[in-house]
Amino acid sequence: MKVEPIGIIHTPFRIHQGTPAQSSRSKVVGTIEVYEKYADGLNDIEGFSHIIVIFRFHRSRGYKLRLKPHWDTEQRGLFATRAPRRPNQLGLSILKLLSRSGNILKVEGVDMFDGTPLLDIKPYIPDKRLNRGIRIGWLKGKRTCGR
Repeated sequence: MKVEPIGIIHTPFRIHQGTPAQSSRSKVVGTIEVYEKYADGLNDIEGFSHIIVIFRFHRSRGYKLRLKPHWDTEQRGLFATRAPRRPNQLGLSILKLLSRSGNILKVEGVDMFDGTPLLDIKPYIPDKRLNRGIRIGWLKGKRTCGR
């Protein structure tokens, strides 16, 4: 599989300390610069209030299949967490789309480092049917979860 960045994400975060753990808990504004050769693909994106951003954890090195999340006291399986150290270094965030100016998107909710490679953008389309029966595993009752 060949994956190339289609742009770059600009945020105020340069170090781990102070960087939000998830986009749903962030109100921080950043910009997404889509490379010119992909800019035509942004047509009609302004009609969506939120976008799904897929990116590369470019500063992540290695991974462990079991780890202790910083908001928990027990070890958990990697794939039951949002930890950035992953085998394929893929990150996913849902961001509020504030505006578009050419190939630049202004977004709210950034939770990644400045200079993060952008891999893809998709419109966020809510589905109320999915809200029924959702379970949140070990996160139930945790403050960070938002429920």
